[in-house]
Amino acid sequence: MRRFQDLLARVGDVALVLAGASLASKIRFDDMTQAGFYWALVMFSAAFALAIFPAFGVYESWRGRSKLTLAGQVSLAWLMVQCSALVLMYSLHRIDLVSRLWFSYWTAVTGGLLIAYRLLTHAALARARGAGLNLHQVAIVGSGSQCETIIRRIESAPSTGFRAAAVFNTRPQESPLVGTRVPAFDTLDALVAHIRANDVHEIWLTLSLAEEPLICSLVAAFRDDLVNIRFMPDVRSIALFEGSGVIDLLGVPAINLVASPLSASSLLKKEAFDRLFAALALFGLAPVLIAIAIAVKLSSRGPVLFRQKRKGADGRVFTIYKFRSMHVHTEAHGTLSQATRNDKRVTRVGAFLRRTSLDELPQFFNVLLGDMSVVGPRPHALEHDDLYQKVVAGYINRYRIKPGITGWAQINGFRGETDRIEKMERRVEHDLYYLGHWSFSLDMRIIGATIAAGLAHRNAY
Repeated sequence: MRRFQDLLARVGDVALVLAGASLASKIRFDDMTQAGFYWALVMFSAAFALAIFPAFGVYESWRGRSKLTLAGQVSLAWLMVQCSALVLMYSLHRIDLVSRLWFSYWTAVTGGLLIAYRLLTHAALARARGAGLNLHQVAIVGSGSQCETIIRRIESAPSTGFRAAAVFNTRPQESPLVGTRVPAFDTLDALVAHIRANDVHEIWLTLSLAEEPLICSLVAAFRDDLVNIRFMPDVRSIALFEGSGVIDLLGVPAINLVASPLSASSLLKKEAFDRLFAALALFGLAPVLIAIAIAVKLSSRGPVLFRQKRKGADGRVFTIYKFRSMHVHTEAHGTLSQATRNDKRVTRVGAFLRRTSLDELPQFFNVLLGDMSVVGPRPHALEHDDLYQKVVAGYINRYRIKPGITGWAQINGFRGETDRIEKMERRVEHDLYYLGHWSFSLDMRIIGATIAAGLAHRNAY
């Protein structure tokens, strides 16, 4: 059944790619004189979609997962398909024959159709599950408080199609079950019998790492049954990030306790988006960059670009680029003074650039070079790293991913001068939240908030 659904989804995607191209042609052209060429390009994109979409998890089951994340995954996958199609046309020396307006229409229309199709399917399945169809019965094993937490999560999201069917409390004396109508069992044999008699589909083990014997007993009991057993280890007391994931390490499953919460595939998708976004930004903002460079050069003596060493992912040092906003000056060795309000070192042009964050635009070159991301924790000067690493808890964990041009802390007001330790602690707190809750949709939200705010902030001077 699952294979048939996957095949149907792939056929549907190809149909939507063709439908989007047809709609774009009707919008753009009165007479398709080169119809054969355009439809050849469309078929290439359809083939690329069949190859690229699975790598982005587009055809995986989205039961219980975020719709925003689904829309983000589909958008990114479709953009990568279209980039591949453009690269192919460029390689074949046919890029000049493609109407840019038609291609833009096609990309936008098809992207909208792909997302709408999945959201409508998601909504239809949600209604069916809410009506009691296509349900997955779940047995929960863990302490009373852990089981109650999972039951509340299931009941608060009926559209996911999960239903709590049984509970096995491993610590009835320490943590009794309170206020739940789900059948509870005191012995493992009774739980096993209930699961087999009532067609329970899944067992969720919300256990600590010290309860290995119980885990092995449950796995052995259902070794010959078609029951999904999912281990949700309780590592809250020792894990750095909430929801630390399981990765494949040399073919062996490993749980991240103190490590980057982003998987290798997530990092790859994030980097692909970063490079594409940076290239488009530099291309689109080229006139602005040239105008700012001229203004900086005319405003005061010195270079157009300001270069400074910063730490990137895993603490690797790189050179960051900004438009120079201060008069050329020297600082004492080993010290670095942050800009303050009414700082005399800042030029008049520089004050405007800093207030609007336009001085940060050259950092898109850092993104293209692979030193930075579009979204991530803001990098600090090396001297400030040495200081705050000693006094701010968790500061070093900001470097588990690449630093960004904008970030979660910045759109929440934590940017500019950090004249008090409390300001840096709040900034780091937001940076760690971003690492623990990263998603493509969160990146889009941050980028959107940065653009909507006009890049201006009262703390920037």
